[in-house]
Amino acid sequence: MGKALEGIRILDMTHVQSGPTATQILAWFGADCIKVERPGAGDATRGQLRDLEDVDSLYFTMLNHNKRSITLNPKTETGNKIFAKLIEECDVMVENFAPGAIDRMGFPWEKIQEINPRMIYASVKGFGPGPYEDCKVYENVAQCTGGSASTTGEIGRVPLVTGAQIGDSGTGIHLVAGILAALLHRERSGRGQRVECAMQDSVLNLCRVKLRDQQRIVHGPLTEYPQYPNGTFGEAVPRAGNASGGGQPGWIVKCKGWEDDPDSYIYVITQAAAFHAFAKAIGREDWLDDPEWNTPAARLPKLDQVFAEIEKWTMTKTKFEVMDILNPLNVPCGPILSMKELAEEPSLRATGTIVEVDHPTRGKYLTVGNPIKLSDSPSEVVASPLLGEHTEEILKDIIGFGDEEIEKARTEGAI
Repeated sequence: MGKALEGIRILDMTHVQSGPTATQILAWFGADCIKVERPGAGDATRGQLRDLEDVDSLYFTMLNHNKRSITLNPKTETGNKIFAKLIEECDVMVENFAPGAIDRMGFPWEKIQEINPRMIYASVKGFGPGPYEDCKVYENVAQCTGGSASTTGEIGRVPLVTGAQIGDSGTGIHLVAGILAALLHRERSGRGQRVECAMQDSVLNLCRVKLRDQQRIVHGPLTEYPQYPNGTFGEAVPRAGNASGGGQPGWIVKCKGWEDDPDSYIYVITQAAAFHAFAKAIGREDWLDDPEWNTPAARLPKLDQVFAEIEKWTMTKTKFEVMDILNPLNVPCGPILSMKELAEEPSLRATGTIVEVDHPTRGKYLTVGNPIKLSDSPSEVVASPLLGEHTEEILKDIIGFGDEEIEKARTEGAI
């Protein structure tokens, strides 16, 4: 079985997280991903948040699997020629530099098209065209400007960013979709095109249900939010704590051991279809014959009391015991799983979602494997490259340099 993107070559001009997320997925699918890094320095994340001295950080290694690394300074005469040749030989160029950085290297889109009309040029930006398009954006800025932070957090408290990297990695995943669409279009048209993903746009796409609610709120209160019916609504979608965004009442409740374990909690949803069995399970069968409790409309004003009763029951059991009891009853629920629990989960190891990788300098470490599974094109996870590890290999195989030309490029500071 061949790799899905075998034969596709990526010119990886990315750094930090959003761009490397995209190129790593393409590399997992079998594309030859050539990561271009500054001589002597490389991607800044190689040295950020190090846990071991003088080795590449986990920040870098977990975002750059399956790639080849070449060090290159395109601002030198030889480096400029090498870069132009890489553009000619690659199918996709991906970058997440500040606006205009590639142009200042002497390679605006028009020149790239002249060199390689089939080139797909993919970029991550902070904002789309508009008043902020030249501003730099980082993860939390994207979450704040894309609508996530304003709708996340406890009721009446400050906005919160989420621990999930929806700005950086979320945008990288969106960019992959655009790149694959452009590759498919190229098969029909024979020409490449620009692909751009703004971090603000990607976060907003992930917050689309909140944009849905913004349009609903002008017609009356949002009845599935905890503020209804005893609270107040303003003009914008409010923060709603752990309430379900899907219209079904849900909340996080304590489980046995919560006093000492910060993750002894479970999320439960009280769907009407499963409420009869749920009430019996928690010992509140009396609700089923009581008109004050036996309909969704009757329970809606008293959801805090409903979940308080549920919590009395869940506090007598571990989160996994709650799962074992409620799942056969078709009650949607999910334990709060810590990163330690996820790292040690055998089923995630079996599916390749959690992978142990052996790195040449840091040894073995865990990483997240390809979350996208293809039946006929399996993915493998290969250790991230050392800085410039494949420079000579790439110069010989792709650029066509001999030993003397490589030495000249090194003397000039091009590599």
